[in-house]
Amino acid sequence: MGAHSIKTSSTGRRVAAAGLLAAGAAVAGSGTAAAAPVTVDVPVELRLPGVPSQVTVDLPEGIALPAGLQQVAAPVEEFAAPAPQVSTGQKILDAASTRVGSPYVWGATGPDSFDCSGLTSWAYQQAGISIPRTSQAQVGGGTQVSKADLQPGDIVAFYSGASHVGIYAGNGQVVHAPYSGTSVSYAPLDSMPFYGATRYY
Repeated sequence: MGAHSIKTSSTGRRVAAAGLLAAGAAVAGSGTAAAAPVTVDVPVELRLPGVPSQVTVDLPEGIALPAGLQQVAAPVEEFAAPAPQVSTGQKILDAASTRVGSPYVWGATGPDSFDCSGLTSWAYQQAGISIPRTSQAQVGGGTQVSKADLQPGDIVAFYSGASHVGIYAGNGQVVHAPYSGTSVSYAPLDSMPFYGATRYY
């Protein structure tokens, strides 16, 4: 009779729902040791206006849920991984790398063509850093860096008198605008006579 009244009688359903909620409260109060919050689904046939679809109770360890209540799995919280920090040197290198393939034009400062110091100036500008225009002035400023301490983004000067510059790309490579008739490309650091290096960040 009781089961029949739960399915067919609104009054019976309210009574049953109240009974289940009370049972949950009774469970919560039945012990204090090692109690943990447990969320349960209220059975569909008991969901009426004013009756929540889920109830959370503190369930002491070793106490079973009352009959008719089913535990709801706790939602898994997903956290987005923080965006990796990009160093200033890497920003400079990344900017220069986007110009690989652009033609060398003497006196050009980008964004479509470059000479050697025009490429370094443009790449540094993309990172918000203003540097001198000529290769000699570029390597003469900033903080001098030894060949052994190069980091991606550093300006490297080559040949006597620092007549040519590029940007250190890591792994023994530089990205540079070589000379007329070529385009921006990577080259081994040791393919040209090293003059010096500097860093502006």
